[in-house]
Amino acid sequence: MSAGDTRALIEQAVERFGQEVPALRQLKAVVKLELRARGADAPVWRVELPGPRIARDPAADARIQISIPRSHFNELARAGSLRHWLDAYRRGHVNVSGEAAVVKLVGNVIERQLARAGAR
Repeated sequence: MSAGDTRALIEQAVERFGQEVPALRQLKAVVKLELRARGADAPVWRVELPGPRIARDPAADARIQISIPRSHFNELARAGSLRHWLDAYRRGHVNVSGEAAVVKLVGNVIERQLARAGAR
């Protein structure tokens, strides 16, 4: 997969996330996205929100770090809903770290959004 295809896939995932969790659409943060692949160096992407502005960069100023196997990312970015992402996180396929306050904020907003969606 080319860098342009990956960039488009990342953008698609960010846009879908923003649609499903509108409260986080205007979150100002830099995310370091590591797409792990078997036997290769993991490409690292810098995703600046809102926007998104996406670049292949080490993202030294990232407040949130997300690490996910490339195969899982491709599948989730193309067709995964918020519940699919949450399931992958709970199973350990998606690892999230970074500034504790920011990670906690995002987690709380996602939980509230899922609770609202479940009540409908």
